[in-house]
Amino acid sequence: MKRAGYLIALPFIYFISLAPFWLLYLISDFFFVLVFYVIRYRRKVVEGNLRRSFPEKSNEEVLSLSRDFYRYFCDLLLETFKTLTISAENMAKHCYFEADSVKLINQLYADKKSIIIVLGHLGNWEWAGNAFSMQCKHQLYVIYHPLTHSGFNQLMIDMRTRFGTKLIAMKDTFREMTNHKHELTATGFIADQTPPPETAHWTNFMHQDTPVFKGTERMAARFKYPTLYINVNRVKRGYYEIKVEDVVLNPEQLPEGQLTEWHTHLLERAIRTNPATWLWSHKRWKHSRK
Repeated sequence: MKRAGYLIALPFIYFISLAPFWLLYLISDFFFVLVFYVIRYRRKVVEGNLRRSFPEKSNEEVLSLSRDFYRYFCDLLLETFKTLTISAENMAKHCYFEADSVKLINQLYADKKSIIIVLGHLGNWEWAGNAFSMQCKHQLYVIYHPLTHSGFNQLMIDMRTRFGTKLIAMKDTFREMTNHKHELTATGFIADQTPPPETAHWTNFMHQDTPVFKGTERMAARFKYPTLYINVNRVKRGYYEIKVEDVVLNPEQLPEGQLTEWHTHLLERAIRTNPATWLWSHKRWKHSRK
């Protein structure tokens, strides 16, 4: 059954990937109506997350934010499919690093320092990896969760590695980072996934008790890699600018928990600036602090 669904979906995915941007966003507008008004995909999850995160907003404001999120969510999904066939020239045009950020990253490369990059599910994080590999000198490795379906998993691998990015399955993070110590690498961590509550660092995030993975902090301290928080800002529909918001040059010198608090605070600040572009459909607060 899963294989049949994959075979049915694959031609549509490639059609979206090959479509010009004007058509892609026309299809996205249709999907928005379908997903928001008809299917009502995770509407209760999204609106519940928004109400708890913005308790100062009225019901009308929450509903407006919810609509904005779903419009963006549909754009994001189709933009991700676009990665399968987009040219390097178009990729660089639609997603790019701010000039000073490229200069900073490439200076760390010149200083022969491997780095860790932290970001959240904010803006088009898939395109951000492509932009890094095209503009920066470090070999980028992205930590990821393999999908259970082998066909869709390979499709995501193909999209994420087209422009030189390499992947590391989350369970292999320490081993693979150790194996690549001889390279000048940038290791990318998505820091707003939901960890098991008993092993998490707990903090207040978006007005809520929130578990955060300790892995980024532990790897940064273990390997003594400068750690950069980056923000993927949507400039306008289909265009993104990526900026290094802050750098911790010696993470191994920080007290336990401080690096995690640092990147979580920066993510919250970015979400409050551009709330519609964060992944509100994610069940981020499904665990409670014991």
